[in-house]
Amino acid sequence: MQCHSGLVLALSSLLGALALLQLSLYLRVPSRYGKHEERLCRPRGRLPARCAWFLQELPSFLVPAMLLALRSPPRLEPLGCRLLCCLFGWHYFYRTFIYPFFTRGRPFPLQLLFFGMLFCIYNGFLQGYYLIYCAEYPNDWCTDIRFTSGLLLFLLGMGINIHSDLLLRQLRKPGEVTYKIPQGGLFTYVSGANYFGEIVEWFGFAIATWSLPAFAFAFFTLCCIGPRAYHHHRYQCIELGARVGELVLVQGIGLLIICYKEEKDRLSWYTSAFPFFSSLV
Repeated sequence: MQCHSGLVLALSSLLGALALLQLSLYLRVPSRYGKHEERLCRPRGRLPARCAWFLQELPSFLVPAMLLALRSPPRLEPLGCRLLCCLFGWHYFYRTFIYPFFTRGRPFPLQLLFFGMLFCIYNGFLQGYYLIYCAEYPNDWCTDIRFTSGLLLFLLGMGINIHSDLLLRQLRKPGEVTYKIPQGGLFTYVSGANYFGEIVEWFGFAIATWSLPAFAFAFFTLCCIGPRAYHHHRYQCIELGARVGELVLVQGIGLLIICYKEEKDRLSWYTSAFPFFSSLV
């Protein structure tokens, strides 16, 4: 298999367009799974969370592995292959073979599972194809500031993500599905600490690999889970009556939200533009 730069450009551009579409669809209305599914629609066909997460994330691990196996000769000599295995591959090994068997999430809609699997196949192919067949790095890339800073960001984000997942699991007993506000760790400062960690992680990956497909993926991640973090935070304030007098950093997309109590515990929201990571509440 040879590298076709036009294919990489086309697939990366399409991923960026999908990110903007995702943002336009879910900035005002949250995606319909988890607690938001019950509020917005009747539950339809669903799979248990552990099975759904395993099936959804599996293509992101298998597709690059198959591309690597098809490479002739199948070895890890190019740096792009090692970056793929050590960063992208490790994340999805965790997401596929470790995280699903510990999660205590709610049953997952089949429709979203289907689209999630399609995305993982698409992105797994794009990242794997570029890093295995197209990426070229100088011999001293591992000492370049882009690689070292990106690697540190990736490890920091992944650490935040895994630790936040652990705190979320501890909120529920086995079989319990009641939503509770997470406390401790970075949740003290960030309402969606798990989402924040994943956003940091993939921007770190993009900087470390310095590639258009990786930046497109990081942008898609921001546009996909940033709005969900915003809706999580709003749900905590409005539905659960979370404390609102303190300033708490929340990531989102282009919003600054000030939430406060008026008479009779009524919540009011004011919104104004704010660059990149969003909200203060």
